[in-house]
Amino acid sequence: MAVDSEQVWAKLREVRDPEFGRSIVERELIDSVTIDDSTVRVLYHLTVPFCPMPFALHIGREIRRLVSQVPGVERVDVAVNEHLQTEAINAELASQ
Repeated sequence: MAVDSEQVWAKLREVRDPEFGRSIVERELIDSVTIDDSTVRVLYHLTVPFCPMPFALHIGREIRRLVSQVPGVERVDVAVNEHLQTEAINAELASQ
């Protein structure tokens, strides 16, 4: 089953920035979405490069949880971009 990109974006619109309570899509925090068969890769950034790590992880986990609900999605790879703790955040997200 092919993954519908519109459904992926609909799920991303449900992810809320915990600091502002608005959609991360509305806040333009999504840098890219790539769909390769049943794998979806999402690259995002935060409002500021020193945003607290718990917020960054919360957003990444919510992206994974919600996008995983799209029919046909078997794997969701999530990574943050342009953050002072990019490596640590991405390592934590990759281990889950």
